[in-house]
Amino acid sequence: MPVDFEELKKKHPCFSVGEKNNSGRIHLPVSPGCNISCNFCRISINDDEVRPGVASGIITPDEAVETVEKAVALMPELTVVGVAGPGDTLATPYALETFRKIKEKFPKMIKCMSTNGLQLLEKADEIIEVGIDTLTVTVNSVDPAIQVKINEYINWHGKRIYGREAAEILIENQLKGIKKVSAAGVTVKVNTVLIPEINKDHVPVVAKTVADLGATIYNIIPLIPQHNLEWCSAPSCEDLYAVRAEAEKHIKVFRHCQRCRADAIGIPGGKDISKQIYLREVKMENTFSHG
Repeated sequence: MPVDFEELKKKHPCFSVGEKNNSGRIHLPVSPGCNISCNFCRISINDDEVRPGVASGIITPDEAVETVEKAVALMPELTVVGVAGPGDTLATPYALETFRKIKEKFPKMIKCMSTNGLQLLEKADEIIEVGIDTLTVTVNSVDPAIQVKINEYINWHGKRIYGREAAEILIENQLKGIKKVSAAGVTVKVNTVLIPEINKDHVPVVAKTVADLGATIYNIIPLIPQHNLEWCSAPSCEDLYAVRAEAEKHIKVFRHCQRCRADAIGIPGGKDISKQIYLREVKMENTFSHG
């Protein structure tokens, strides 16, 4: 059975709601590609930026197991193994393959995965079977008219789809997928990127919608103005406070997100040992991620 929410509050730094705990997590950058084009997202392979969609390189599932072994030896406080990119975890098979290996080698570690949700409904049974404990789904809108301003296109069953059709497909798979995995006992956290000029007034609607479908906790992430949304403004502290207060009428709100890299290792906001573990450089072309 997946780890329940009360246990997660003690052992998973992203589920401790209003309190920071001293548990650590290791992000394994095994997912190189993505299946949607977010207007705010830019994958980068580098050692400097601290944000989602960034890693120093890509590793294989077998290398991921070795990486966890090394990291746990250096930092016993690690309780969570996560895959959050740098691309989408369900766009390629490597994340679920990695979790199968982690489940066998480290059965007590919490298994955490992030996705944009395009393939969530199709992969829900596999996610449940693998034993994912916590799933984060990035849902930026539940209204196609708003979503088309956030995503340029999706890659769906071998076809690139644009506009409202793409938005409708993405939203349907996100929401139906959240409902299915939540009903199976997986704890679902929903991320929403707050874009003041596009979805600020819509965020409470997203919060209520995903809560009704079974999501447990909600994370509102301030936009980093870049890529095709470079023209937008970063949310102010007042924006974040107001939107979080409205969302909290419907669902628990997580308030200390560090916008971690896809290869972070350590306690969020504290000690990070990723540079001691990820030593090799791997170059790849930029693509897109769910953020």
